[in-house]
Amino acid sequence: MFGPIGMQEMLLIMAAALLIFGPRKLPELGRTLGRGMAEFRRATSDLKRSIDVELDEEKRPAPARRIETPKRSASVSDPASSKKPRDSSKKPRESGAGAPSDPAV
Repeated sequence: MFGPIGMQEMLLIMAAALLIFGPRKLPELGRTLGRGMAEFRRATSDLKRSIDVELDEEKRPAPARRIETPKRSASVSDPASSKKPRDSSKKPRESGAGAPSDPAV
């Protein structure tokens, strides 16, 4: 029932505990011991569960990464729409009589 400890040994341990702690402290000691054992079981089961989750994650293959291709819009064929907007602080170039149109001339 209790593993390697028999019934006679259990009675001897209980009698010694009753003599050492007394009849008033023994129930409180039993409750404290029971709570401690329950907390220990809860902690070990949580640890086991977290280890199992980690092992399952390692065994699972990595999800395939999706490669996104750039979407083409209608403005790609229009070279004027692909230009960056001009900065309004800069002056526009003048291609009048005062400025040569070809710098090599």
